[in-house]
Amino acid sequence: MTMLVVAAVVVSTASPAVAQRDRAAVPGLYPSVGAGTNFLNHAELLGDMPEPAWYEANIPFVDLPDREIRDTYYYRWRTYREALKNTGPKDGWIVSEFLGPVGYSAPNGGIVAAAGHHVYEGRWLRDHRYLDDYVDYWLRGSGSGPKPATDFLNKNTTDWAHQYSFWAADAVAARAAVDGRQSFATDRLPELVRQWQRWSPQFNADLGLYWQTPVWDAMEYTASSYQSPDPYHGGDGFRPTLNAYQYGDARAIAQLFRARGDVTSARQYEQAADALQRNQERWLWDDAAKFYKHVMRDDNPGRTKLADREAIGFVPWYFHMAPAANSAAWAQLTDPQGFAATYGPTTAERRSPYFMREALNGCCRWNGPSWPYATSQTLTALANLLIDYPSQPYVDRDDYLSVLRGYALTQRKDGRPYVAEAHHPDENRWLYDGKGHSEDYNHSTFNDNVLSGLLGIRPQLGNTVSIAPLAPASWTHFAVENVPYHGHNLTVLWDRDGTRYGKGAGLRVWLDGRLTHTQPNLAAVRLTIPSRASAELPSVVDDFANVSQTGFPTARASFSYSADPPTKAIDGQDFHLDVPGTRWTSYGSPNAADWLEVDLGAPAPISDLRVTFYDDGGGVRVPTAFDLQYRGTDGVWRDVPGQQRTPAVPVARQVNRVLVQPALTTDRVRILPRRADGGAVGITAFSSVRPEVPGLTASLPDLAVRAGAAVEVSTTVTAQRAMRGVRASLAVPAGWNAVPLSSATAAQLAPGRSLVTRWRVTAPAGLALGERAPVRVLATASSAAGVSSAVASAQSVFDPADYATVLWDDTFDTDRLGSYRVDGPFGEASPSLRVGDGVLTASASSRSGAVLAAPVAGSARGTAVVVEPRSFAGSAPEDSLFLGQTAGNRDFALAWFNNAGKASGVDVTVGGVRRGDEATGGCCATLTWAPGDRLAVVLQDGRLTSWQQHDGRWSLLRSAPIGSVVDPAVVAQWAPALGLRLDAGSLVVDRFTVWGRSGQ
Repeated sequence: MTMLVVAAVVVSTASPAVAQRDRAAVPGLYPSVGAGTNFLNHAELLGDMPEPAWYEANIPFVDLPDREIRDTYYYRWRTYREALKNTGPKDGWIVSEFLGPVGYSAPNGGIVAAAGHHVYEGRWLRDHRYLDDYVDYWLRGSGSGPKPATDFLNKNTTDWAHQYSFWAADAVAARAAVDGRQSFATDRLPELVRQWQRWSPQFNADLGLYWQTPVWDAMEYTASSYQSPDPYHGGDGFRPTLNAYQYGDARAIAQLFRARGDVTSARQYEQAADALQRNQERWLWDDAAKFYKHVMRDDNPGRTKLADREAIGFVPWYFHMAPAANSAAWAQLTDPQGFAATYGPTTAERRSPYFMREALNGCCRWNGPSWPYATSQTLTALANLLIDYPSQPYVDRDDYLSVLRGYALTQRKDGRPYVAEAHHPDENRWLYDGKGHSEDYNHSTFNDNVLSGLLGIRPQLGNTVSIAPLAPASWTHFAVENVPYHGHNLTVLWDRDGTRYGKGAGLRVWLDGRLTHTQPNLAAVRLTIPSRASAELPSVVDDFANVSQTGFPTARASFSYSADPPTKAIDGQDFHLDVPGTRWTSYGSPNAADWLEVDLGAPAPISDLRVTFYDDGGGVRVPTAFDLQYRGTDGVWRDVPGQQRTPAVPVARQVNRVLVQPALTTDRVRILPRRADGGAVGITAFSSVRPEVPGLTASLPDLAVRAGAAVEVSTTVTAQRAMRGVRASLAVPAGWNAVPLSSATAAQLAPGRSLVTRWRVTAPAGLALGERAPVRVLATASSAAGVSSAVASAQSVFDPADYATVLWDDTFDTDRLGSYRVDGPFGEASPSLRVGDGVLTASASSRSGAVLAAPVAGSARGTAVVVEPRSFAGSAPEDSLFLGQTAGNRDFALAWFNNAGKASGVDVTVGGVRRGDEATGGCCATLTWAPGDRLAVVLQDGRLTSWQQHDGRWSLLRSAPIGSVVDPAVVAQWAPALGLRLDAGSLVVDRFTVWGRSGQ
């Protein structure tokens, strides 16, 4: 057996033939546009946009006689580009809503509320990998994972993809209608069906409709909310939103089943959609008011509809759910007492007594302000009405242009394109626009409304495209060039007299640069498109990306400006705003030059480095030159060999690419940018892009380890196609050892077959409790270029055997309650406490809480506090245990375990001041307790870690750096404690034990 040298730098020694193959396989920086037209001046249209080559490769270019709409179109592509966030190898790309992090997002910053908008908008990009990853994030990845069922994160649902309402299947099918990659959508039918079915807890069988809490429709403080006891959340109700989303998803699922040839399953979802449509007409359509309305779920036996019209009443047309007979609802769009506004539409009709109530007092009220989220929904719905429904007398294409133009004018600040959270409907100002939070808010569509509405590019799943422009007859011209459609480039020109573009008069259509259709007017037309799905682009990952800016990979620098830490250079985002920022700079450095280092934690292949330099035109400028170095096994930094740079000289605001040929493997890389004048430099993005082996995947489970001990783990490398010369290796951090216990090679793998290798992994003796380190499996094949990989977390876990000194053990066989100090940090009455029958019982009929401090001090080396619950009370929202150490009501560090909310977190108070994330480590972990599980807290080395034991295995819940706010030596003298808090019923505990850490 051979042992992998874990921090080794391995320089490729491939044969010339293999090296040449690797060079040929290097993926392009951007997708190829292919054959198309070149009628428009793209550089002029883009202006001073950063990284113009990205837009040239990805977006359809438009020319419009309305400059405000045109300029907003290109601005909104910039905001979408900013919102693309690379989360790393596991989930890849997501589309963010806010450019900076918020506390209620899913892992890595996803927020499902606007995910449908994100997919509709991004479906027009040529690079399909962004939405491939993003869709899978919500359906298969971290975004589909469990979340705490807390009030803060939606107590009604238990996974992130259902935190907010979401039209998932409809959006996925709409995306497939543009790129033609129908198999991507049909392959995800099991997940789309699961997503649809998981709304069933909010389905009312009596009405045949879904209910939703307005705030989880992404709409707090609505007109309907103000008519409930809880204006923030709003009264739970049957709403046109979620029911329309479920209708649209059922129709899309049925369409995808039919595309796959499964007629039986398709009919099932068509019937479900039909039933939803019938029930919505019965319960939510107000025939007197001619509008869809909210119906309160509770205390409303007659199912009375609210009097107020809200913009959500237009949503059924978004999904073609509303019948043509209901078109009178659209009269409200242009009614001055309805939704009409200069910067509208409004989110509630002006007739409502709740219109703009408290809206000027602070974010966020959706009872009147102009909200891009709702405006874009309304415009999509209006386009459907005007193009796909019979003609009606209420609205026309001029109204569409008027609303779209008003929407464009809304997106302004100081005379420049800008979008924030919500706008005053009648005044030229944003109402909700928090600095460092609301800038370039990505919570809506605009470009999809231009392309599919104004310009009438109506995508189809089949081999056709409909072109039905809503541009007014008064327009003399418009153009949309090189739309990536079903693997082709589609160009549409309207030139009334042929003088604008010089290509002839009338409407003309080109496919892949070839003129295929002409007509003299703007009448709708359906054209056949030769069958060709978009080309599959090679799969690549960024091994440097770390959105959370915690753990590995991590970044360090020789100097950093206070607002520009090094971790922001690898946060997966690349934009050039001042606030919020996503950059490292050396502004203010006393050094002649500085370096930025990326520590991967465990070795990885380095072959394609990409850096984008920040240049503010003032104190931070593009470097004159830069060096790249890697760390060897001897700890010495050396220049990266075999560099091929494009461009040769550093440039600002676009990608500087360095191909490393042959590739090397290392755990640390650093860049040393320098200016000839010694001034400051900055980097907005630093990436290590790795092409994966097509059709070869790797996996390994997370490892639970103990300091200085060995564990076994198996890696799995699976082929989706025939592979030759498959090899697996296991890369672990410096100071760790990994030894293969079975073969790590396979001469060949047939499709569906796997190479499984067992490894013995040994952690170093100094590993801290709860510490995580990356372990990376690397997989290659001689028959294909690239390296497939997977990263697991090796974590030092709690083992009671390491805490052999018993400091306190209460089995409640005898009554020792008098030995405890009873604290009241919650400011509530104490529950009734009773010891008997070998258990401690806390009982209450209303909110009560107490903390029992044991009559001992903790251990200076480390204290483990363990509780064995017998049963929780079943009350809500409080049904909680607390564990940790306390010196009274003003000083304590306690982990909480809330059974009602299925969540766990940490509370730290020092000197009567409650401390935040700097001491608690952030919000919450998911907690699912079962009888027989134990809960524990360990306070050691300035950290509080909380644990759950299930089926004999301990799992980390939270890790809190309490040493940042209180001296660990002080905490060690506090009393170990058990807290109990409940709203009603009885909370029962079998045992409360405190151990001190053993050993030296």
